[in-house]
Parts: sequence; C-alpha cells; structure tokens
Amino acid sequence: MAVPALSDVEEVLAALRALGKPGNLAGMARFAIRTEHAFGVGTPALRALSKRLGRDHARALRLWDTGVREARLLAAMTADPSAMTRRQMERWARDLDSWDVCDGCCLDLFRKTPFAWEKALAWSARKPEFVKRAGFALMATLAVHDKAAPHRKFLALLPVIERESTDERNFVKKAVNWALRQIGKRDPRLRGAALRTSARLRKSESRSARWIGSDALRELRLP
Repeated sequence: MAVPALSDVEEVLAALRALGKPGNLAGMARFAIRTEHAFGVGTPALRALSKRLGRDHARALRLWDTGVREARLLAAMTADPSAMTRRQMERWARDLDSWDVCDGCCLDLFRKTPFAWEKALAWSARKPEFVKRAGFALMATLAVHDKAAPHRKFLALLPVIERESTDERNFVKKAVNWALRQIGKRDPRLRGAALRTSARLRKSESRSARWIGSDALRELRLP
C-alpha cells in the first residue's frame, strides 16, 4: 500500500493501523507476545516503514510513549543511538513487558548506544523480568555485532551468566542461554570458555542452570 508522507506521531499510528493485520494477533499470542496494545504488523512491514521514516529521536520518544507494540518497535528502529541518554534507557527498560519489544530494543537501539556494556551488566542484576532479560539480550547482541570489543570483555560476562543462571523465569533463563551461546560462537577461544561454563551449569542443583548448560552444550559442541 502507498503510505503518505509521515510528519507526526498520529500519522505514524494511522499508518501502523492501516498496515496491521488483526488476524496476526492470535499467532503472536501463541508465541507469548503481548497483544493488548498491538495492531498485528509484521517485522518486514515495520522495517520498511522505518526506512521511509528515517531517524528522528524526538519522534521516537513520542512513539514509545504511545504504549503501542508496533510504535515501540518502530521507536527503537528510528531513535538516534547517540542521542539516547542513560535516563531514557532506564525508562524504556522499566516499560518493557514483552520479550519481542525487549529484544527489538536491544538489537536495534540499545546495543548501539555508548552505554550498552554498562547497561548489560547493570540490568543483568536487576529483579524485574524484562529488565533482566534486556541485560542478557544485550550481551547476546553485542557478542554478534560488536566486532571491535576485546576478548576479555566477553570472558568477563561468563561469571555473570553463571551467577544468574538459577533464575527460573522463562524469559530470563532463555536470554541467559542466548547470551552464553552467542558468546561461545564468537571465536574459538570464547567457545572453549563457554563450553566450560556450560559443563558446570549442567551439573548445577538448579533446574534452570542445568537446562541452560545442557542446551548450550548441544549447540556449541562440534558435530
């Protein structure tokens, strides 16, 4: 569909409604995505719209404030990482209530900010489920995308992963596992360290830690 020039948040919301497919909502819910404030817009359509919009940090902040799922994903895609402040990151993290928006923020925005490593470590120790998930989602996305980061920074994350591996909450333990696997895939030396961490976790008394270690071992071991 042709989308008109978009100059304010209400026009963006109208475009999102037009792109929405209510029939998608049931499928999203089956994947544990919160749909109370969602239009059912798929990721390809969101990314195409974000390219047309371009970066506009002030507009992104207003989009986030709408509370609409797709508007928040679009906010993460179009905010300016260099303009994002610690306070804004903390506020957005507190607002997180669904894994897809959490991971989208980490992939599209948070990892690109000057505070990505700082927040990954800080949030990993927080209590709220999706703030903690964001800490480990950041670790995972940094492992993939931060090509300049030194080896030692990722090694330093492994004790944090081990420390938090006993959290039984589904969206936390899956993110801890994700971070461990991505660190192990980064290079052969980190793979060895991640395998050793995984082996220890597999012997843990914690059911969550055992699952994290066993799943990571299956993926990181050579065929």
